[in-house]
Amino acid sequence: MVIRSFTELERALKGSRPLRPAVAGAADPAVLEALAEAQARGLIAGAFLADDAALLRPMLPPGLRVEIADTHDPAAVAVAEVRAGRADVLVKGQIDSAAYLRAVVARETGLRASTTLSNLTLAEMPGLDRLIGATDNGIVPLPTLDQKRAMILNAVPLFRGLGVAPLRVAAIAASEKVSAGQPATTDASTLATEAAAGQISGALVDGPFGYDVALSAAAATKKGLASAVAGRADLILFPSIEAGNATVKAWKLHGHARTASLVLGGCVPILLNSRADGAEQRWLGLLLAAALRAGQAAPL
Repeated sequence: MVIRSFTELERALKGSRPLRPAVAGAADPAVLEALAEAQARGLIAGAFLADDAALLRPMLPPGLRVEIADTHDPAAVAVAEVRAGRADVLVKGQIDSAAYLRAVVARETGLRASTTLSNLTLAEMPGLDRLIGATDNGIVPLPTLDQKRAMILNAVPLFRGLGVAPLRVAAIAASEKVSAGQPATTDASTLATEAAAGQISGALVDGPFGYDVALSAAAATKKGLASAVAGRADLILFPSIEAGNATVKAWKLHGHARTASLVLGGCVPILLNSRADGAEQRWLGLLLAAALRAGQAAPL
């Protein structure tokens, strides 16, 4: 069954084994509220919290089951908890993003599994009959062809957990014409050729497409673009972090979207929320983490 909303996803995951998050910098009201909500919904059974215990303890919501590690290096301690197998999702709290990611990518002690870590935001918007993803909108400034390929592969298990297989990826650019002067168009064409040859497992990739063609079958028809992806994209592959970040913020502000984000390419799901994100976006991120786990366990 294809999951078309966060409500459907929560229903589909009902009864799944709860997650155990490790939170770096847990003295954050939005994070703690999200954890309490996730526990109430059965998404988590409790949490490992790494932070200054004296600051953290007075902030804990009633009934939240936690283990607290009193530390001044919360990122390293939370990552170590994951590496030891005692937690299965990493969550960013009140901590600098750069410090958090340094702990994630540390060569000997980090969580990297793929050559590329990529941020993916999933959105549910009025007027769109499915969930739509965007990548990369948070980590890779100007992705190379190899990084774009890795981003697609990172996303496949998550969408498999949403019942979407194969994953339809629209590689967007400013023009649908391939031009050496616009690298986004040549990368899109190369990825489309590779996917058609079966070299990008689990995904259909096409482009270069404009944003309108990726989501609107009518726009694709008007432009004479026949494709299994045009107008039906599940994931939009952006040529730069600026394009992806601006689009996702427009979804939130103008499209009234519910959103959740994950960092993919680690050995576990990783949450890297914006400071502007509220509790709902954070517990929905844990919902995506559960979907990713389901997708990784599903038969190919």
